[in-house]
Amino acid sequence: MNNEKLIELRSISKSFGGEKVLRSIDLDIHRKEFVTLLGPSGCGKTTTLRIIAGFETPDEGDVIFEGKRINDLPPYKRKVNTVFQRYALFPHLNVYENIAFGLRLAKRPDPEIKERVTEMLTLVNMKGFEKREVTSLSGGQQQRVAIARALINKPDVLLLDEPLGALDLKLRKDMQVELKRMQRQTGITFIYVTHDQEEALSMSDTVVVMANGEIQQIGTPEKIYNEPVNAFVADFIGESNIVNGTMIEDYKVSFAGQTFACEDAGFAPNEPVDVVVRPEDIDIVPVGESMLTGEVTSATFKGDYYEIIADIDNFKWMIETTDSFKVGQTIGISIDPYEIQVMKKSEFSGMFGDYSTFSDEMEHLSDPEPEEEE
Repeated sequence: MNNEKLIELRSISKSFGGEKVLRSIDLDIHRKEFVTLLGPSGCGKTTTLRIIAGFETPDEGDVIFEGKRINDLPPYKRKVNTVFQRYALFPHLNVYENIAFGLRLAKRPDPEIKERVTEMLTLVNMKGFEKREVTSLSGGQQQRVAIARALINKPDVLLLDEPLGALDLKLRKDMQVELKRMQRQTGITFIYVTHDQEEALSMSDTVVVMANGEIQQIGTPEKIYNEPVNAFVADFIGESNIVNGTMIEDYKVSFAGQTFACEDAGFAPNEPVDVVVRPEDIDIVPVGESMLTGEVTSATFKGDYYEIIADIDNFKWMIETTDSFKVGQTIGISIDPYEIQVMKKSEFSGMFGDYSTFSDEMEHLSDPEPEEEE
């Protein structure tokens, strides 16, 4: 990844109808970077994208592109192209002409258009589809045509707003791999908006987690997953047990009635904290050898592992294990110091991380609608 800053957002705020959608956002985006804005519906991620594109103007703050302030530059003058969830292809034009559209508009000569369209068809694995009507294509193929059309003008930045939202799961997975490949191959900066954590983790160089119109954390997928800064990030990225704790001193934290060694430091003595332990990082051990004990309240077979919910010290923990356990069974658990992540208390403390109301049905009820408006 290049360290050269391409886009800088400085103290960007935006309100709609008196409601603040963005609250003083600061963000640097570098050349050749794949950046994902991740967060639930209404967090401000699409508005951020639209401000970069020029479809919205910030109420406060500056949008800087290659060192120049571009707040008032109209979208068509920005070196940016956007791919939306609804691909907005021209139904009366075939695949070739849809992709060639931007070059025809720029009055490029026919031989150049032919060469560039062929290059794009190869890039998006659509060779042989030139004469096809776009209305006869599958969702995934339409998506590829939309991306080819956006990339043919060689923008500095490609903005993608939930572009895989309308595709089924297997196609989404395939397209994630394809998009990453295209980004690497073209060297174009991609800024991608999604509410899908797995999509963000698997594709991005940098993930920007947003909530309530603010950036909560910026980092690599590994950093965001392994070292979340607060309960919101820990809960939004994967499953997390988040319990109240006390940082007794450096490298020593107490929670669930016990004191544990950990690898965190820099907190005040006896500072109240949030403690995160991922379900896959908990070992189930014989009760006599355990740090904590609990009763299994639910056990679900997930294919290659079991998802156990256990009541430990009146808090429902989620544990992932390859062994099978029965409801009502008493289990012991052990947690290694490096699997304990200590976070400062935040406005999100106490809102997440207890699995007492958890069920798969509940999870899906809370899934965002595919069509998202901020």
